[in-house]
Amino acid sequence: MSASGGTKAIVAALAANLAIAVAKFVAFVFSGSSSMLAESVHSVADSGNQALLLVGGRKAQRKATPEHPFGYGRERYIYAFLVSIVLFSVGGMFALYEGYEKIKHPHELEHWYWPVGVLVFAIIAEGFSFRTAIKESNVTRGRRSWKEFVRHAKAPELPVVLLEDLGALVGLVLALGGVGLALATGDSVWDGIGTLCIGVLLILIALVLAAETKSLLLGESAGIEETRKIEAAVVDGDTVTRIIHMRTLHLGPEELLVAAKIAVRHDDTATEVAAAINAAEARIRDAVPIARVIYLEPDIYSEAEAAKGADPEATPGGPTQPDAEH
Repeated sequence: MSASGGTKAIVAALAANLAIAVAKFVAFVFSGSSSMLAESVHSVADSGNQALLLVGGRKAQRKATPEHPFGYGRERYIYAFLVSIVLFSVGGMFALYEGYEKIKHPHELEHWYWPVGVLVFAIIAEGFSFRTAIKESNVTRGRRSWKEFVRHAKAPELPVVLLEDLGALVGLVLALGGVGLALATGDSVWDGIGTLCIGVLLILIALVLAAETKSLLLGESAGIEETRKIEAAVVDGDTVTRIIHMRTLHLGPEELLVAAKIAVRHDDTATEVAAAINAAEARIRDAVPIARVIYLEPDIYSEAEAAKGADPEATPGGPTQPDAEH
């Protein structure tokens, strides 16, 4: 994912949520709708989340230091994880509490046109933000489904904004339904039920975000396509005859570490091996530009030694299975 695309989607979402938060809070003051209060807090939480993503993106750009020799690329994962915590605690839990209170102590909605008008405005504004996120995501999504894109994207910003915007749109529809039923039946308990539904929705989205960003924080390998490109680039069939085993690790969304033990011919000189390694590194960087940290260890191929570093159930980017020596 391009950083500029993610930033554009974040800024669009931030602008929309700030405007919506103010409008929702005004509607709550005039109507007393718990759905509007829950949605106000939701929009404030979303605005804070987008600010966190922007801060994380800026911090991730810092240069490597002796204390952090691989840089700060994972700052983006940390701040994306904080977003899931904020969404769960501030957005989801507050909505559940407010919905429970409204059902337990219902009171009639006042000036119903305020919440209805604001919700319609909010749906339009969130729709614009969601459209921007979809447009920017399509640049890098390729042929993957939306589920695969959210699950396997190495850059967290666009999946986070996509899920937030989707949750916001569904939440607005739930709030509008709760207010509408309260007005139609004269029973404001429906407003509280709508608020509870918003809380459950936000918690579910927060759990999905937490699970995905946790995986990124733990360290994910390169994707299948990148792994195949790296494997094809390493072996030249001359000096480098095969990959004995290989590991890859994302140091950040746009920075990949590649570590591999490669087989060279037993009669090659040190100069020839060094030249082959340099050439292999250049081919890897040409094939996968984000492969910026590369460690290649030359060795003489041995099935027994290769098996020690191989894992038949390795995930993409893990060790390459040894095959018979030619």
